[in-house]
Amino acid sequence: MVSGQDPSADVVGPRYREIEVPVRGGALHAAVWEPEEGVEDAPTLVAIHGITSSHMAWPEVAVLLPGVRVIAPDLRGRGHSNDLPAPYGLQSHADDVAGLLRYLDIQVATVVGHSMGAAVGVVLADRHPELVHALVLVDGGMPLLPPAVAEPEAMAEAVLGSAAQRLEMTFSGRDAYRAFWHDHPALGPYWSDSVAAYVDYDLEGEEPATQPRTRVEALQEDIRELVDGEALITGLERLRHPSAWVVAARGLHDEATPLYPQAAREHWAQQFPQLSVSEIEDVNHYTIVMGSNGPAALEKTIRAALV
Repeated sequence: MVSGQDPSADVVGPRYREIEVPVRGGALHAAVWEPEEGVEDAPTLVAIHGITSSHMAWPEVAVLLPGVRVIAPDLRGRGHSNDLPAPYGLQSHADDVAGLLRYLDIQVATVVGHSMGAAVGVVLADRHPELVHALVLVDGGMPLLPPAVAEPEAMAEAVLGSAAQRLEMTFSGRDAYRAFWHDHPALGPYWSDSVAAYVDYDLEGEEPATQPRTRVEALQEDIRELVDGEALITGLERLRHPSAWVVAARGLHDEATPLYPQAAREHWAQQFPQLSVSEIEDVNHYTIVMGSNGPAALEKTIRAALV
């Protein structure tokens, strides 16, 4: 049995706890890293993961911020929130995160979002502006160029490759799932205890028939909004919070071409001149938040954005 296993205590650290928050259709699962004892008036950072990820993308970032309360949900359809019903979409995710902050009586927070989580952050800031102090958009948040695919349901595989294909696969257990990710070019060469905990958390069911936690229908509904979704475009057009856009030097498969090539960066920077744009070298789309170089480089940007 793999479901319900706790993440490694060495990875998440002693400040970590998990909570369940009532939202539409059930309970949203989330993690909280409380500030270290003795820290008064600690700022809050809400960390929003990517499209097939979970809150376990964030421990490397959270441990660098001991004086900060870090709140990280498992989005609807992912992680231990994967039983929450449709509709999914950026507006649903933004409202879930707003409900999480209000449940915890957080008046205002800085938002850091990775990949799709950055787009959720943009929509959260538009729909619930009073809850947001500033945005840090990490290799996401700007619309993606649509891949050359004929059918909308093929879009996820065209963009994410094996990371999307795995959602319809069955694995014999933890070792088989770890082996799958060891073969992924963006994570395998950068394996660490944090990556192992991230991978283990993503598996549910009973051996020898375990599955990843992200719902296929959630992925398919959400990825379409990342190309030309009205909520994202509207949120960007009405962007009124201090916003930093931090991009990775390499792509989703550790390839030299990043998710946002230079032409895309220049286009969106021109469209939204209030964005501050920077690149982190020597990271790909995953290791910008889960490697060693990425979180360390993000720390300065996050601290500058905190309340």
